[in-house]
Amino acid sequence: MSVRQLASMQLGIETTSGTEVDATEVWRGPVPFPEDTQGFKYPEEDVAIFGGTDRSYISQYSSKWMIPETEATFEHLPLLLTSSVKALTTGVADGSGSGKIYAYPVSTTAANTISTFTMEAYDDQQEEQAKYVFCRSWKLSGKGGNAGNAVMMSAEMMGRQVAPGTKTASPGLTTVEEMLFPKSKLFIDAIGGTIGTTQKTNTFMAFDLSFDSGIMPVWTGDGAGLDFTFIKVSEPKLTGSVLFEHDAIAVAQKAIWRAQTPQLMRIQVLGATLSTAGTAYSVKTFNADMAMKFTKFDVIGEQDGNDVVLGNFESRYNSTAAVWATFTVVNQLTTLG
Repeated sequence: MSVRQLASMQLGIETTSGTEVDATEVWRGPVPFPEDTQGFKYPEEDVAIFGGTDRSYISQYSSKWMIPETEATFEHLPLLLTSSVKALTTGVADGSGSGKIYAYPVSTTAANTISTFTMEAYDDQQEEQAKYVFCRSWKLSGKGGNAGNAVMMSAEMMGRQVAPGTKTASPGLTTVEEMLFPKSKLFIDAIGGTIGTTQKTNTFMAFDLSFDSGIMPVWTGDGAGLDFTFIKVSEPKLTGSVLFEHDAIAVAQKAIWRAQTPQLMRIQVLGATLSTAGTAYSVKTFNADMAMKFTKFDVIGEQDGNDVVLGNFESRYNSTAAVWATFTVVNQLTTLG
């Protein structure tokens, strides 16, 4: 008999993708046990036996790790970003301040390199692990309301073959801070302006942000085994939505949507005061900066007695602003993991 309270997932950032490393970080959320997605097949054959024989083979190895929705934190969100957007595991000092800046620009004219993990999931019965694990997609969502809520994150990870192993002696728990929607802000500016200039106040009710990394595994005939050989970026995609109070700001945004006008958007979440203020930041910060167009506005709805309207958007590269999207996290970790 095994006990869920003794289950966990931990990871280590690989120096060379696919080469196993010990875990250095415990994931602070529900444990994502891996799904073994190996290619099991029965070959087709006619051998005068009803139902066929039990001849079978494995065509390839892979694994899927679905990270359940959990509270987003300034310390763990970068683990998803470094493995889906761009490899960055050491924070950039903010002047003489204690804040460390982790900036992840989405690939535009050339594919970014990403970080990969050795991931271990276990309970008190068994440990299973996989190498060359990367983040295929992630989602952030924040919602206000009378009670206020944390911003939530979830992700889909993929890696090489799942295999039993021996778990690394558990690293200590990283101190994390939850990202709270009531401490968020929405900025929308003209495409020729500066991201983060014009805050839209008394209207920002909720948001969703979904990033599909476009990263795909590639199996080649290298005679090296059944795992994928390498990964490559195919077509990243960034979409989302903003829930507005149905006010003058929402009415104006609906008109901008109907005109197909691109804009600059920043979704920002602020956290605790940094130990020492830096040149650019004095509090923990998450910024999702992007060029975007609203693609649809839903019919007017209701939340907590207010009329609200949901604007759906897609972010794409804009040549006027020379901007697609960058995700920036400021925390006080010198390195991830």
